[in-house]
Amino acid sequence: MRYKAVIFDLDGTLLDTLEDLKDAERGIGHLPLLTERSLEEVRNFVGNGIVKLMERAVPEGREHPAFDDIMKEFRTYYGEHCQDKTSTYPGILDMLRRLKESNIRTAVVSNKADFAVRELIPVYFDGLIDTAYGENEAAGIGKKPSPDMVRQAIRDLDCEEECAVYVGDSDVDLQTATNAGMDCIGVSWGFRGREFLLQHGAKAIIDEPSELFEKMI
Repeated sequence: MRYKAVIFDLDGTLLDTLEDLKDAERGIGHLPLLTERSLEEVRNFVGNGIVKLMERAVPEGREHPAFDDIMKEFRTYYGEHCQDKTSTYPGILDMLRRLKESNIRTAVVSNKADFAVRELIPVYFDGLIDTAYGENEAAGIGKKPSPDMVRQAIRDLDCEEECAVYVGDSDVDLQTATNAGMDCIGVSWGFRGREFLLQHGAKAIIDEPSELFEKMI
């Protein structure tokens, strides 16, 4: 194999989380000034962490007078309901099992809040992901497209950048890999799609999880 480790994005790459994210935005019921967003709008809002998601979803963004309260309630609601409708994409678990059988190390690096990453990984990928990082800028670790989390994951996996590949569904993922000095494989089944990835410079794209191995040889 060309690579010894694979680092995955989470939302839109391994997990379809859109419905739960949309419901969490809608679930902030005592704040009537919120505009309910469509699934397609939420799809376009995600990728830069939940604060940016809510900046985009809330009228006036951070300037909204109740923005801090909105964020607190969103975090609480999503923490309680992040597994309601979320599911793995077809073929993901088989792909992860094959990586494990091939002694390929795996990690998740996500702009999803770290508390949610820590909750979701054991539920959906128990034993199949070696290490995982979510957004935790309060700890001084930059979120994607900063390479900080990716470099930490590579250290955890006892690997070098040239021996690892990043797999994701968005322009943020492409830029993260570039910033970390890594190869990147885009996935077309996620939140952005094949044409978007090509427009943003993707050099390798797969349409099914099983195709990952062809790109790793």
